[in-house]
Amino acid sequence: MVRRPYIIGLREEYQRDEELKLAHHAARVEAAIESGQAARSALVASWRRSSRLHQLDPAGTRPPQRLTEAEFQQARERIAPLLRAAQASMDRLYQAVGAAGCCVLLANHDGIPLERRGHAADDSTFEEWGLWTGAIWNEEHEGTNGIGTCLIEQRVLTIDREQHFFTRNTLLSCTAAPIYDEHARLVGVLDVSSCRADRTDAFASLIALAAGEAARRIEAELFRNAFANARIVLTPPTEANGGGLLAIDSDDLVIGATRSARLALGIPPDRALRPVPAAD
Repeated sequence: MVRRPYIIGLREEYQRDEELKLAHHAARVEAAIESGQAARSALVASWRRSSRLHQLDPAGTRPPQRLTEAEFQQARERIAPLLRAAQASMDRLYQAVGAAGCCVLLANHDGIPLERRGHAADDSTFEEWGLWTGAIWNEEHEGTNGIGTCLIEQRVLTIDREQHFFTRNTLLSCTAAPIYDEHARLVGVLDVSSCRADRTDAFASLIALAAGEAARRIEAELFRNAFANARIVLTPPTEANGGGLLAIDSDDLVIGATRSARLALGIPPDRALRPVPAAD
């Protein structure tokens, strides 16, 4: 009983520290938005979308929303080909980063993780923070974050700790890479997240490289599965993009091309691909 006032005092001090942290981060985000940096900074542009477009408050403490079990299973069924194509690459990526306290997530085009790899010792922490399958991590709900912002910007990126919009997410470091299907449509995001404070910039760069390569392997597997009866040809790599894949049928017509192949050949990714002779 003698120690009880001391314990209460510690709790009150902790609560004050948390309130100050919330206020400081929120003020920093708002100051950056008001400064007009959004025109020059992709990060501040994302903060601005989160605040002005989606009407989110960086000091908000509501945890990420989650799908019901029925909604979760339906979402998995809708991307079944992607889930099948991603298994081996997710396993390989997790083997590379799991020992460093990272988890690997595959999210659909709505920003909802539907497949996950993680160490059991870290599971409770990630689940408590909402970085779990069935949680909604698009920018509309969670503001600036690896998965949601990757879906908007469609590039490999890292949202590190205080770059997140919500203060409650600032203990996370998230690296995400977009995944495109056989028709060059954005179909999902591969994310590597860490809850450890000792992650260095050099390690983050290696994770970004590994995540990007894993995403390309998933795309290649998805493409081969979609054109299982076609001959698959690799296009030469360019300075801007690695080699892409073409699907050629028995009549020697190109009937499919990955996004990387389209970019290398000057074909707009959003244009429907008409069969053309492979010789062309």
